[in-house]
Amino acid sequence: MRLLLVEDDRKAARVLAKGLREEGWVVDVAATGEAGDELASVTDYDVIVLDWLLPDGDGLHVCRDLRARGITTPIVMLTARDAVEDRVAGLNSGADDYLTKPFAFTELLARIQAVLRRSAVTRSVVLRVADLTLDPASHRVTRGGIPISLTPKEYAILEVLLRHVGHVVTRAQLAERVWEVEPDALTNLVDVHVSHLRRKIDRERTPPLVHTVRGYGYRVGLPEG
Repeated sequence: MRLLLVEDDRKAARVLAKGLREEGWVVDVAATGEAGDELASVTDYDVIVLDWLLPDGDGLHVCRDLRARGITTPIVMLTARDAVEDRVAGLNSGADDYLTKPFAFTELLARIQAVLRRSAVTRSVVLRVADLTLDPASHRVTRGGIPISLTPKEYAILEVLLRHVGHVVTRAQLAERVWEVEPDALTNLVDVHVSHLRRKIDRERTPPLVHTVRGYGYRVGLPEG
């Protein structure tokens, strides 16, 4: 799942992004409200973590602007302001939850999962093809009802493929979505992770669901032809 972190404190942003990535998130970081607004406008995020105080304004303005444009992505607002009127202002601006600093990272994770559970997106969408399912809210993957244990990278690859069932996803697209770096040097690494994923998904199971499209990338779906 993809998360936008809007935080101008570079050290705090680095620590939060590292922890979130270790939990399996793909994280984009913006240091200003303008940059965050632009990213949220062109990228389909699952959740936005938004700091109140930003160098070019405040998170309330960003939140109101996103909601005014019809962007319904769940938003968790971070701030050192803990007065009741501040919490009310944050929620009234369109935020789904409000977390005061300092906070424990585990609480941030819990609040992110809570807003995801409440969002219409995660309530209605369990990704599936044939007897393979992936639940973005619980990060649970099953095939034929049997749980499958995946590494964070394998899970992220499978989620990207399942969000494009029946379509080819290139190696470069997987590298960009899962590793968040320039994809050219990662094509072999993508192949290795997909190979491990295929063994877990398709081993001793039929029909095979993870397919290589030679010269292009990978596709999840029933065999063609």
